[in-house]
Amino acid sequence: MDQSAPPRGFTDDEFAHRTERCQQLMAERGMSALLVCTEPEVRYLTGFFTPFWQSPTRPWFTVVPSVGKPIAVIPSIGGPSMRATWIDDVRTWSSPRPLDDGVSLLIATLREVGGDGSVGLPMGPETHVRMPLKDLDLVREAVGGLLDATDVITSLRMVKSEAEIAKHRHICGLVSSAFEALPSILSTGMTEREAFRTFREELLRQGADDVPYLVGATGPGGIDDIIRQPSDREIDAGDLLIFDTGSTYDGYFSDFDRNFAFGHADQGAKDAYRAVWEATEAGLEAIRPGATTTDVFSAMNAVLKANGSLGNDVGRMGHGLGMQVTEWPSHTADDETELLENMVLTLEPGLVWAPGKAMVHEENLVVRADGAELLSRRAAPELPII
Repeated sequence: MDQSAPPRGFTDDEFAHRTERCQQLMAERGMSALLVCTEPEVRYLTGFFTPFWQSPTRPWFTVVPSVGKPIAVIPSIGGPSMRATWIDDVRTWSSPRPLDDGVSLLIATLREVGGDGSVGLPMGPETHVRMPLKDLDLVREAVGGLLDATDVITSLRMVKSEAEIAKHRHICGLVSSAFEALPSILSTGMTEREAFRTFREELLRQGADDVPYLVGATGPGGIDDIIRQPSDREIDAGDLLIFDTGSTYDGYFSDFDRNFAFGHADQGAKDAYRAVWEATEAGLEAIRPGATTTDVFSAMNAVLKANGSLGNDVGRMGHGLGMQVTEWPSHTADDETELLENMVLTLEPGLVWAPGKAMVHEENLVVRADGAELLSRRAAPELPII
């Protein structure tokens, strides 16, 4: 076991603090209860952590009352695991039961805690409802309507505790080490598929729990699609490579990339790499409490434009990071989210430096009172050659 790894899970006090903060936000918005039904929200409030969410068959619910601990309303198959968390009130039904898959039990619970038209449910961007639409309609009618609780969830999850940050720091360190090992384990003659498999194995060898997200590509002198699946194309001298991975430790993500060239690279590729590296420097300088995501975007974009960027239409240059590989907020030209201490973010400037040739760079950080604390180890300022 890696003795430097932070403890797994969280204390009951941490969950109590999350719940109390949630209830404060609910009270400010006139909500008598909060209903969540997606994996990150359920895990955030209860500590219920299982890969069983990969099965789409059964719905899972957690209800936060105005006072007291959350209430779990879940299929009976999850009862033992949920009872092992800090949650005391676990209400179950045998599922799947399509004619009433927990709906009547959920409605009864919401009515018990004050479901009178003041039940909140996240409804906004980057949220979804993990239950059949017809069942949602039944719940909405039974409790007299639902209020949008998106800002309750975003306010809670965008700002991390030190225990959460420690998990991010650990996985970012492991992934940094895996990236640093790449020149010794990759070579020309390998196929993209072999390179991807080799890198995934290295990430796991370094100590990552899982590698749910791994994208990238190779290309002769440039890359135009950085999120595709690998092919059987053989890597050749002069190729560029990008790997972008969201790896996890105890359910918390890293999300950053690295670029390499095999054998040699032309000056255009080297200049593009330097441009995104310098844009990242500008982004790091812009990070501070009270600045906005738009300030960060503008700082990076100014550097890219000054270096002859032909464009970047991916929509943003970084985002929040947490229990999901992408979370709120987004660094865009008009997002304007205020940065707060202990937000965990990515910086991800990118540019098209020639037709059909893109360069993207990404780092992970936490916002501190005096600026950015890097979680990933900073990439080399010049394009590495394998």
